[in-house]
Amino acid sequence: MKQLRYLFICTVAIAIAAAGCGGGQEKAGEEKAPASETPAADNNAAASNAADPKGIGKFKDVQLTHPLDEAMAQKGLEIAEVKCTSCHKTTEEKLVGPGWKGVTDRRTPEWIMNFITNVDEMLDKDPEAQAMLEICMVRMPNQNLSDDDARAVLEYMRKLDGKN
Repeated sequence: MKQLRYLFICTVAIAIAAAGCGGGQEKAGEEKAPASETPAADNNAAASNAADPKGIGKFKDVQLTHPLDEAMAQKGLEIAEVKCTSCHKTTEEKLVGPGWKGVTDRRTPEWIMNFITNVDEMLDKDPEAQAMLEICMVRMPNQNLSDDDARAVLEYMRKLDGKN
């Protein structure tokens, strides 16, 4: 009986992870160049950008609020409950993705914002994101959060980490 229950739980977990993957799908009308056609200059640019503690994306200077913006953090909690907590715990424990505890101490606000809003490019080019992927073994799906929603999630992460 225990084996049947274990098998059922594993099957459900795999189904959830597979449904959440969503990676690798091209948008209609977009063409992707084969890897053999990628210019060497792009690879060199990716290598130089990859070392950036701010990650890869449009966020170069995220302005944090002091004290913490409670309304924004509450909005971030609401967004996280819908889009994030099925894969991330607010503790150090890994679920599908890594736990969030201490993330604002380990990563810059810009890196977090770039990862949330530019997940595919970050996973393809950023060494820190790639290291997380090796541990988690499941690509985070693009949740299509607006910049404001991503900023609210960051504020919620800051609250979880006791930032004031």
